[in-house]
Amino acid sequence: METVYRMKRSNLRWLMQQHPTWTCRQLAEALEMSLGWVKTWRRRWKESEPGDEQVLHSRSRAPKHPRPRISEEVAARVVALRDEPPEGVRRVPGPKALAYYLPRDPELQQLQTQGHRLPSSTRCIYLILKRAGRIAERPRCTHEPLERPEPLEAWQLDCKDASSVPADPQGKQQQVVEVLNIIEVGTSFLLDAHVAADFHAETALQAIVQTFQRWGRPRQITPHRDVRLVGSPHGSAFPSALRRLCGKIAPLLSTRMPRSGAASHPAGSRRSHQPVCRA
Repeated sequence: METVYRMKRSNLRWLMQQHPTWTCRQLAEALEMSLGWVKTWRRRWKESEPGDEQVLHSRSRAPKHPRPRISEEVAARVVALRDEPPEGVRRVPGPKALAYYLPRDPELQQLQTQGHRLPSSTRCIYLILKRAGRIAERPRCTHEPLERPEPLEAWQLDCKDASSVPADPQGKQQQVVEVLNIIEVGTSFLLDAHVAADFHAETALQAIVQTFQRWGRPRQITPHRDVRLVGSPHGSAFPSALRRLCGKIAPLLSTRMPRSGAASHPAGSRRSHQPVCRA
C-alpha cells in the first residue's frame, strides 16, 4: 500500500510542475484523492528541497512527545489503595472507583508535585492491578468437538416465532404463529415443522407424537429451554408432559436438558427455521 501512496504523491508533484495554475480541487479530482490530502502534500513540498525524494515517504505516526510512564512509586500506591480501600470504603475498589480516589489521596498529591504522572484512565489502572496480581486472568474458553450421532438417534426441538405473520390488531401482538422445528442432529435434516397458533404443553406433545409415528423413536431428545417442553427451569421439580412420556415409552429415550449458559435455541433449529417461515 505504501508503494501506491508514493506513486500518488509522485503524480501530484508532476501535475504541480506541469500545471502550476491548477487549484487544489482540480488536482484532487485528477488524482481521485481528497482535498485535504492535496493540501497536506503541497505544504510539505514547499517546505522541502526541490529534488528531495525522501519527502515522498510517509512520516512516522508515533507520538512526537510521548507521555511519561507511570512510576513505580505511583503504581505501588495504587496497589496499596486497592488492598486498603480509602475513606472507609467497605468493598474492594475497582479501576473506576480508584480513578475517583487517586486525585484525593495525599501521598499521590505529593508525588504529583514532584513530577510523577497519575493514571487518568481506568484502563491504565486496570493494567497496574493486573500486573500486580490483583486481578486474576480469565481462563480461556476451550471448545471440545462433539461426536456426530448416527442418523435418527438424536433430535433437537425448538419453538420459533414465525415473524412473517403480521400481528393481530384484536389479539396477539407477538408469537401469533409458532413453528415447532424437529431436527435430526446427525445429518441436520428437518424431520418436521409443525405450525400452530396455540402451542402449549398438550398441543406440542401431540405434534411430537405425530413425528414419532412418522419417523420412529430416537435415543435422545434435546429440547429448547421452553416450559412447554421441559417444565420447570431445573426439569426435576416439575417435569413436562414430554419428559414424562419419554420416561414411559422407553428407558433408553432420554431428554437431554440444555446446560446453563448454553444457547437458547439449538444450532440446527436456527438454521432450518428461516426457510420454513418463508414457505
